[in-house]
Amino acid sequence: MIGLKIPKKQANTIRLILQEKSILGHEWKIKRVDDYVYLPLKKKPDAMLLSELNLSNSNLIETDFEKLKKRPQSIEDFLKDRIPPEKMDEFKKSFDIIGDVVILEIPEELEEEKYLIGEAALKFTKRKSVYRKKSEIKGVHRTRELEHLAGEDQPVTIHKEYESHIMLNVKEVYFSPRLATERRTITNQIKDGEIIIDMFTGVGPIAINISRTRKVKIYAIDINPQAISYLKKNIANNKLQGEVYPIRGDVRDVMNDLNIQANRIIMNLPETAYKFLPLAIKYLESGGIINYYQFSSDYSQPIKMIKSIAKPRKVEILDQRKVKSRSPGVWHMAIDARIS
Repeated sequence: MIGLKIPKKQANTIRLILQEKSILGHEWKIKRVDDYVYLPLKKKPDAMLLSELNLSNSNLIETDFEKLKKRPQSIEDFLKDRIPPEKMDEFKKSFDIIGDVVILEIPEELEEEKYLIGEAALKFTKRKSVYRKKSEIKGVHRTRELEHLAGEDQPVTIHKEYESHIMLNVKEVYFSPRLATERRTITNQIKDGEIIIDMFTGVGPIAINISRTRKVKIYAIDINPQAISYLKKNIANNKLQGEVYPIRGDVRDVMNDLNIQANRIIMNLPETAYKFLPLAIKYLESGGIINYYQFSSDYSQPIKMIKSIAKPRKVEILDQRKVKSRSPGVWHMAIDARIS
């Protein structure tokens, strides 16, 4: 095939120009021999371009180039020609990566191919363990059933989120890597000196993120003993500026026992957080902020909920966000409200 022979010193500049003009052949490997570089071309450049590059027809040669191995761009690429196209349409293309663990959604129609899909996910992500969701999040401990498909059956991992290191067991606690941006949004709101209650902390990703960069006091509460156990490990494994107090128990009992007035209360339990709004408002100081979450089709529903329960206190809506989609037309909504 046709190639362009040029001195090494000019190679990068000319390569970029040829790439911009869609002449460079990306399917072949660039060849280097002695002081020259051979660039594979999709077509012959015209005389004007050669002149602009200070080259001539003598730089054009016929030579062989090695075909580049195309790296698969998705799990589906690994499964091409191994699962019928009509079945692949049923495959959930989204998946979660938590540390060294991959968690897939595989429909029942692909039951016979689940291990094949698991191996493809292992190769594509280069992680250590692959699991399949076998149930929805359920129970007060917010856990789900997982089925091991490929790699090591090792559910304990350390997930890196920004500069935080979060240890957890994916079978025993709830954790969503998809909330990383939301956790960063909340962290950016925090000021030094705040007293914060994290009502449904889990393994403490928001508490760790905040206290790693802010001098605060956070009372991190969860009813799941395994979550609190890992939270304690995460406190020890991260360099924190603030103080985090892990507390295991029903949030109603814990907050009544604490009996403190907080500057901020975080309520990221979108399915049932509304049930705890009276409790949160009771222990929120005047002018304090609630970071409230609810599944809803629009902002008006959660805002109406906050204002109704907060009466006669004044509610100022500081921000409202769609965190992520839950189902068609229903969103995981975030409402930041100051209650005076």
